[in-house]
Amino acid sequence: MMEDVSDYVLAEFLQACHDAGARGLMRCSSGNISRRLDDARMLATSSRSWAENLSAEDICVCRIADGAILDGPKPTAEIGFHAGILRTRHDIDVVMHFQTPCATALACRETDNIDYFVIPEIPFYIGHVARVPYLLPGSKELADAVTVAMQDHDMVVIRNHGMVTVATDFAHAIQNAEFFELACEVITRGGNTPKSISHLEASSLGTKKASMAVSRWHHPRKRWSTSCISVRQSRDCLRLCRN
Repeated sequence: MMEDVSDYVLAEFLQACHDAGARGLMRCSSGNISRRLDDARMLATSSRSWAENLSAEDICVCRIADGAILDGPKPTAEIGFHAGILRTRHDIDVVMHFQTPCATALACRETDNIDYFVIPEIPFYIGHVARVPYLLPGSKELADAVTVAMQDHDMVVIRNHGMVTVATDFAHAIQNAEFFELACEVITRGGNTPKSISHLEASSLGTKKASMAVSRWHHPRKRWSTSCISVRQSRDCLRLCRN
């Protein structure tokens, strides 16, 4: 099965994982990524693998229908919701589970009533955010809950666990994670409840579908590039815009 996967697709997958790890979106063995290969198969990171130094030996091919392994090492324990989302969301090709400090801190709060619309990037790129209760990591119950929540959302918060986002490509998924962490940092550091963007103000930004053209992919022989920017860069841009 792995021999059917092109060198370019494997290199693209590795580059995305290395990028996500270097950005601090997936620390050590936390988090996992999957990518649709075709209607029946997907690539996924293996169990306990580290994104920042992932190798080709850490990638497995799994069946979208049920998450069963087809080739390679044992897949991530969260293969259930990766398969479930790719099976039911035909408009996306990448699923990313990440754990960043501020977003995970908010995931540990008692309240479900958190308004993430504190920066324009959230309503524009991500939209409304779903939240599911804490369920045993790797369990069918968690896989089912995340899959259902993701049917009409592109970002799901798992209480006391982390986040899951979906996208058409790696660049968009990484950008979702970066901007969500930025919004959560604004909320956690903002003292009294920060003023959020109203639904009317958010609607004037256009829909998040307008954000689909966020990445630029070069010739397959060249290294992939993306227009997604770091949290630090986006903070600087927002500060300049608001001064």
